[in-house]
Amino acid sequence: MSVAEIVFVLGPPGAGKGTQCAKIKENFGYIHLSAGDLLRAEKAAGSKDGELIADFIKNGKIVPIEITIRLVEKAIVSSGATKVLLDGFPRDLDNLEGWEREMVQTGKMRTKFMLYFTCEEEECLKRALGRNQNRTDDNVESFKKTSSHVHSSTLQC
Repeated sequence: MSVAEIVFVLGPPGAGKGTQCAKIKENFGYIHLSAGDLLRAEKAAGSKDGELIADFIKNGKIVPIEITIRLVEKAIVSSGATKVLLDGFPRDLDNLEGWEREMVQTGKMRTKFMLYFTCEEEECLKRALGRNQNRTDDNVESFKKTSSHVHSSTLQC
């Protein structure tokens, strides 16, 4: 199997990452994986990491890098894809360095580039709260924590 080429897709909640990924997927043959969706699925599966993940997501904090990378790698390998849009990862410089160390330097994956989407905070909040996906992090408090973190940490990547 070829090494997967990864495009990181970043931005605050509600910025349109999922919407744009759907268009890129349709037009350029990528698969779309959301780090948040993978974490929520692991939480729902009741795994050993599920409770920890639930607390981190609810509080707008970053899930430990080892857990996120393990879930992302598993999803990419099981898909067999070589062109991957990875939505919502890396969240900070520690995530990026962990990715480089565990995935790139070992030859498992190749980072192609990063896309960053943004829009006005009020619009992002309106979109995030209006998506009706019953996510525990779709609330004003989690939005503000995550949005603040995205602006202060993700842009350092």
